[in-house]
Amino acid sequence: MIKKLLFSALCASISVSLISCQKEIPFIPSEKKVDKQAIADSTIIAFEKSLLKIQIDSVFKKYQFNGSVAVFKDSVELYRKNHGFADFKDQLKMNDSTVFAIGSVSKQFTAVLILLQMEQGKLNVDDKVSKYLKEFQNKNYENITIHQLLNHTSGLNTLGGKLQFKSGTDFFYSNDGFNTLGKIVEKVSGKSYDENVLDLFKTAGMNHSSTATSFEGENFAGAYLGNRKNFEKIQNMPKRLASKDIGVPAGGILSTINDLHVWNTALYSGKILRPETLKKFESKSAERHHAIFGKMGYGYGIMSNIGKPAAFFHSGYVKGSPSLNIFYPETKTSVIILSNIADEEQGKGFTFKPHVEIKKITDALESTISEMNSTKGNAMKM
Repeated sequence: MIKKLLFSALCASISVSLISCQKEIPFIPSEKKVDKQAIADSTIIAFEKSLLKIQIDSVFKKYQFNGSVAVFKDSVELYRKNHGFADFKDQLKMNDSTVFAIGSVSKQFTAVLILLQMEQGKLNVDDKVSKYLKEFQNKNYENITIHQLLNHTSGLNTLGGKLQFKSGTDFFYSNDGFNTLGKIVEKVSGKSYDENVLDLFKTAGMNHSSTATSFEGENFAGAYLGNRKNFEKIQNMPKRLASKDIGVPAGGILSTINDLHVWNTALYSGKILRPETLKKFESKSAERHHAIFGKMGYGYGIMSNIGKPAAFFHSGYVKGSPSLNIFYPETKTSVIILSNIADEEQGKGFTFKPHVEIKKITDALESTISEMNSTKGNAMKM
């Protein structure tokens, strides 16, 4: 229903804009013809901005959401809101430069580092992990491949523990699998994981991102449990993200709203990976049944919508820091949702309700824009 309403409203807006333009300009020399495409595009942008403000603002209000949300269509900012505190005790407000722990959104950076090593001929994703790491040279782990670690089909849960299933036959989400990928990056590159990922940030143009072990800046959003009235600060942040329980390659990247937009733009435009490598990164090679976001495809450290609209995304959670990063390739749109507090007593389902609702809003809008694009030619003829 929401898509039908959006579609009708957009069609009406474009039609009115084109008709109004024609009425206001009775005669136009041939060298200065009205660019109907530009009028339609600007009308759509204005409509998106208005809709997102109304609907996402309502999500902030409904959940008293403490965090930052931004939506960018290529280089155009459609929506941005920072609400609440980066530091609850001192009541320091969030701003565009606030740095967040992004949890498992970090995994896509590790996946890309592996693929960059592949492009340099230092490994193949079909290689067995035992080729590079001694701890995999045993009967239980000897057949696990890099590919299976990248898409969580290795059966590995905790390193050293029993496999959940025969490698390659099912899906089981494993942080240790991605920390293992970080070790492989170090092994074949001869550099630490931090050095590799900081180089990647530089290539992408991410000037305010770092790792849990390399962060030396300011504006870090301390993580909290509870709510704005009754909160408990998570200690030893962000250093604790480098602990064995989490691990930097699996969940220890720190970033900002702006930097994640820069990352999405650089990655999906082909600035980081070759076209055939990017396709390997994106392609669904496994299926995940997420407890919060439902059924989805899984590539290499990235999730994808099954069906329309086309979207690549990943959620992240470390104590007190729920996050979601989405990219819609058809319109080159980024949706980034970062927060620094979670009420764990009410469960992760409650914690991620704002993220889920915002994704539903932007999914519906993307579907509508896609339908508009398919019929835009008819509107241009008016």
